[in-house]
Amino acid sequence: MNIFYTDGSASPNPGPGGWAIIDVNTKNPIKSGGEKDTTNIRMEGTALREAIKLAENEPTEIRTDSEFWINVLTKWAPAWEANDWHKKGGEIKNLDLVKELYELYKTHDITLKWVKGHAGEELNELADTAANEARKSL
Repeated sequence: MNIFYTDGSASPNPGPGGWAIIDVNTKNPIKSGGEKDTTNIRMEGTALREAIKLAENEPTEIRTDSEFWINVLTKWAPAWEANDWHKKGGEIKNLDLVKELYELYKTHDITLKWVKGHAGEELNELADTAANEARKSL
């Protein structure tokens, strides 16, 4: 089973952003990237999307400090999809990423696990550092 940690950052928010994926086996960043004009939420989602792509068809646990994206994929997107991608109270922000990520999530064997951010968990901290490095390297 694959186990990945993901993280994303933007500073300022919105502004330049970066994301990273850490493989628990190597304890090294295995993929990272960034965008010049983005948000923290988009970078967190991008990291998850890229981790699911790396998983291919293998069972994979993704550990993230983004409760937002876990809720999107496990609670909110199923209802939004059933309602033709509409929600009460306004637009769905980052809908392009939401749709793409949700489709990947549905078609892969993925378990999402929330970890508390900035709480000293080694690989979460490493993912944060790598995401910030990716942002700074733009």
